[in-house]
Amino acid sequence: MNLPQLALEAGVVGCGGAGFPAQVKYAKPAELFLVNGAECEPLLRTDQYIMARFAERLCAAALAVKEHLGAKRLIFVLKERYRRQIEAIKGAAAKFEGEIELCLLDSVYPAGDEQVLLYEAAGRVVPPGGIPIQAGALVSNAGTLLSVADALEGKPVTHKYLTVTGEVARPGVFRVPLGMSYGECIALAGGAKIGDYCTLTGGPVMGRLNDPESPEDQVVTKTTSGIILLPGDHYLRRRNEIPLIHMRNRARAACIQCAICSASCPRSLLGSPLRPHLVMRAFASAQSMEELTRIEAARNAMLCCECGICEIYACPMELQPCRINVLVKGEIRRRGIKFQPPPGGGPAIDRPYRRIPSERMASRAGVLPYYHIPADEFHDVPACGRVAIPLQMHAGLPSLPCVKAGQRVRQGELIADIPAGALGAKIHASIDGLVREAGNRIVIEAEGKG
Repeated sequence: MNLPQLALEAGVVGCGGAGFPAQVKYAKPAELFLVNGAECEPLLRTDQYIMARFAERLCAAALAVKEHLGAKRLIFVLKERYRRQIEAIKGAAAKFEGEIELCLLDSVYPAGDEQVLLYEAAGRVVPPGGIPIQAGALVSNAGTLLSVADALEGKPVTHKYLTVTGEVARPGVFRVPLGMSYGECIALAGGAKIGDYCTLTGGPVMGRLNDPESPEDQVVTKTTSGIILLPGDHYLRRRNEIPLIHMRNRARAACIQCAICSASCPRSLLGSPLRPHLVMRAFASAQSMEELTRIEAARNAMLCCECGICEIYACPMELQPCRINVLVKGEIRRRGIKFQPPPGGGPAIDRPYRRIPSERMASRAGVLPYYHIPADEFHDVPACGRVAIPLQMHAGLPSLPCVKAGQRVRQGELIADIPAGALGAKIHASIDGLVREAGNRIVIEAEGKG
């Protein structure tokens, strides 16, 4: 079995993050293979649904990945409160000869962060600026593993499981074709319960606030884990719209250097040299972005995992250290500055006492009213009449169209390929229909729907 080749042909990418192509991720051997079922973000229920419904397929695929990697251990990592999912995985694991371990975590945020997950499950620390393979481990979430299970059966990625929740009439988990519009997904969830709302892609803490002026760009991709509807004047939207000059003025006037952000940072607690309060100090004192990128403490912003704890949970002055970290990271990349992470220390001795309960994080983020809403029931999706599939929905270069306008395609047919020698992912038609557009996106309409 050539797992990387199967993943390449099926267009498998990481489902929950940057969409890193699986054919590259699975190319190196690893001692440990961890299946991430912790579902980091509050409100998301997608991986929980997948584990409860497809436990046997996940276990079979995980054992295949373990064998391919030459891994000594295979560990499913779930939160202890996921009782139904735990029983499903245990029951499925009993049907296989290979050893499948379970590691149960407390309900803390961000338990699903792969570096936190690796330390909790195996006691291994990823070097600052590194990835789990440098600590001998490979981590895949449940959604990605389900795509691998499909790839092992010769099925390409054409659909995505995602959570639709918040201010909708019928929250739930849906399986929808790639390229379906957010508007149609919201309609599947019974529609919005309020008139003035905003949408987040992903979870409420690390998710991306969508531009209300560009609804045509809001479609489901391979990395869409959830769509959350919030009131239009929600705290998360207001926070996201604070301009740079105001963030700088507030940092100069109000940052008291209490260091609570650094004491709560999950990267710092694992020994990383990142100290958000020092990034704030540098941001407040620097006279320009160019000067800021020359300050060592500010450059350590490159180690930020963007979990949002520092500003949503920790900061008593309601400042924006996470957004400032993101700005610094972007500036360093834009200037082509090579970042060499300083060495890290060991995990903080008081780390177990500084972990943040997920429910409390949801409360600080202003989404507690939706936290206990059940959204793990799958809802059938009617046939989709039109999809607009982006060619850039993975790490690397955009895929290149291999179909033309006016061409008929079938679901699962290759419609965009990887540029020669480049990092990328193949893209397949998510519905049967007629290609209406083949530029930066491929628009397909079911015949009779035009």
